[in-house]
Amino acid sequence: MSEIEIRKEGRAGILTLNRPEALNALTHQICLNAEAALRAWINDPEVAVVILEGAGPRAFCSGGDVVQAAQAARQGDYSLGRNFWRDEYRLNLLLAEYPKPIISFLHGFVMGGGVGFGGLVSHRVVGESTQVAMPECGIGLIPDVGGTWLLSRVPGEAGLYLGLTAARMGPGDAIWAGFADHFIPEADWPALKAQLIATGQPDLSHHLAPESPLAAQSAEINRLFSADSIPAIMTALEADGSDFAASALKALRRNSPLSMASTLAMIRPGPATLAEALRQEFRWTWRSMDQGDFIEGVRAQLIDKDRKPVWQHASTAEVTAEDVAAMLAPLGADEWEEDQ
Repeated sequence: MSEIEIRKEGRAGILTLNRPEALNALTHQICLNAEAALRAWINDPEVAVVILEGAGPRAFCSGGDVVQAAQAARQGDYSLGRNFWRDEYRLNLLLAEYPKPIISFLHGFVMGGGVGFGGLVSHRVVGESTQVAMPECGIGLIPDVGGTWLLSRVPGEAGLYLGLTAARMGPGDAIWAGFADHFIPEADWPALKAQLIATGQPDLSHHLAPESPLAAQSAEINRLFSADSIPAIMTALEADGSDFAASALKALRRNSPLSMASTLAMIRPGPATLAEALRQEFRWTWRSMDQGDFIEGVRAQLIDKDRKPVWQHASTAEVTAEDVAAMLAPLGADEWEEDQ
């Protein structure tokens, strides 16, 4: 059984992520196969629209399958992860700039790499089960796959809050934050897909989006996350004493200090273009294995699952501006380029 089903039906090209047992986590081969299909369909007159979907009831895509990369890196092989990220980011940009409409159906978990796969396209549909999040700081990474670009465009300080805490967005939140476009009840999705296949026209009926708890909390978030450093943000959360502040503080204390400081630097003020974001993110992820906390973060959260990572910085106060700058410095011959 293929990890990604690629087919043409009627006027549509359809990509179905097919690893439901792994919550449709992206592998390197999935990214390569998806890119090849998308490039072939650009000049295919039979394909008017592209549909992205995930198999199984639980997830559109839970992220990138990073365990293999971390295990290889533990043995000193950094190329597996670096090659995966290079090709994944190229796919992300292709999806965002695709010349034909792409409709993604974002049910269940849509996290990390799943946001890069389905959250950058022209028409992003969410339903009742949608839960969107960027949890990378908890595994010693930064919100990549264009995450820094998306998060920097969320109103106020909510993007920084989402990137630092891995807070999950329901459908109303995802639309308010700019991670999705349309709310359509999931019971209506089969009929909508059939219409797209038959007509090739992405005429999405508009339903009223659910309310956004995130929007309702935006004034509080702006107040608590406006400081110019992670230690200062944590001090503000500690002083606040609310349940919301306590929950956010607990999330920050779990994360890699280097990842959080870097995320702050990358989101504020944010990259000018998606391509710029991906290039900057690649510099960071390229170094994440030998100079960052990626190997330890994946070990603690996904391999040994002891939830007790030993980060290279014991506290957020230990991370310097020079530490962050070193992670984001140009890579010379190894730089990520759009047309690789």
